[in-house]
Amino acid sequence: MRDEKQPPSKTERFSIYRSLWYRSRTEALDDVEAGRSITMPAQGSVPPLQQVLRRLAMALLVLAVTTLIVYFDRSGYNDNSDGKVDFLDAAYYATVTLSTTGYGDITPVSDGARLINILVITPLRVLFLIILVGTTLEVLTERTRQQVRVHRWRSRMRNHVVVVGYGTKGRHAIQTLLGQGITKDEIVVVDPQRKVLDVANGDGLVSVLGDATRSETLLKAELPRAAHIIIAPQRDDTATLVTLTARQLNKRATIVAAVREDENVPLLRQSGADTVVTSSSSAGRLLGVSTASPHLADTLEDLMTYGSGLDLVERLVTKDEVGRSPRECSDLVVAVVRGKKVLDYTDPQAATLQLADRVITVSRAVPTY
Repeated sequence: MRDEKQPPSKTERFSIYRSLWYRSRTEALDDVEAGRSITMPAQGSVPPLQQVLRRLAMALLVLAVTTLIVYFDRSGYNDNSDGKVDFLDAAYYATVTLSTTGYGDITPVSDGARLINILVITPLRVLFLIILVGTTLEVLTERTRQQVRVHRWRSRMRNHVVVVGYGTKGRHAIQTLLGQGITKDEIVVVDPQRKVLDVANGDGLVSVLGDATRSETLLKAELPRAAHIIIAPQRDDTATLVTLTARQLNKRATIVAAVREDENVPLLRQSGADTVVTSSSSAGRLLGVSTASPHLADTLEDLMTYGSGLDLVERLVTKDEVGRSPRECSDLVVAVVRGKKVLDYTDPQAATLQLADRVITVSRAVPTY
């Protein structure tokens, strides 16, 4: 057995370097592939069409300046066809010269014209080429910049929130998360529609294009390292498949799924969802409450809309509240969370608050600006 303090041999060092090279190579290829489906929010970049128009205007300006220089010094040039240079000939000479075509039918013959070609027109030719090639270089640079941003983003994402589906439910869920203090950098949107993700990018969110029922799509969203997963697609069967895939990739994350029908709730729970929200039954109950008591429905809507009027907030019990009754708290306590149990404030077990408890309270909303 080799001594652990003995340095590795050349063969072992070569094996280590080769494995590191393969790992870096694989990560680079992953970043290239991810860059095609992961879209980062724009950071004040100029639209592509505006960039092209601006470069075209600069190229035309250089062409116009060169034409005027040749025309004003036209006596120093010779046209092989008729021996004289007019304005059209000057523009023609400027075009073929700046584009490095150089047919040779119009040439500078005087010392002054040749000196101007050396000191003025040649630098203008270089500038003209830079402007033309710059558009291509800008595209290549943008692609490289995108891959670098994707790599940095993937390396730093930890305990973030993955939202599958950016429809009405997904957007309102994200609005509530933002109101609760979660930043946009901690949220990733996954959706199969490019137009939907363009809206998400416009809202400042990182988005992943692809089918969320496939593991490779969720891996691009760094789902195995996420802390919370919100599943809000349009179909219940899609929600079930996404939940199964997400739970296989991440055993510890909290998964909240939305479905349309109550009969699919047990299936979602068996698939790994911690909480299942039924949109159709919830809407039906709200409709019934609105019919019987419109004011009660308004209050419920207020409680469900974060940052407006009253909010339902879950918080830790403070040291001053330990050993006291929920009714003695400064805010209105409606439930006590002890371990994995949710106790109604009237439950005898919740009569005395403990240090590890969490309380669900009704509090005045704090405006967010």
